[in-house]
Amino acid sequence: MTQARKQPRIAFATGDAVRTIRGKLGLNQSEFWGPIGVTQSGGSRYEAGRRIPVPTQCLLTITYGTRKQAEAAVSALRSWQGKGK
Repeated sequence: MTQARKQPRIAFATGDAVRTIRGKLGLNQSEFWGPIGVTQSGGSRYEAGRRIPVPTQCLLTITYGTRKQAEAAVSALRSWQGKGK
């Protein structure tokens, strides 16, 4: 029996959540999305309601989440290393 991987709590799973934090940070879309490698137009689509892929959610959490959220996301990613092969 394989053990299910525990996914970290993701702080940025919806476009609404992303728009809220981006507004609080006072960043435009290019400034906000650029550091994680997403174009402004791609970020705009996510903010408008397109599903945000889990890897992108993780990058957002690591980049813009609280220290505790970022550490939990990194820890979960490290625990997945080598699993699922």
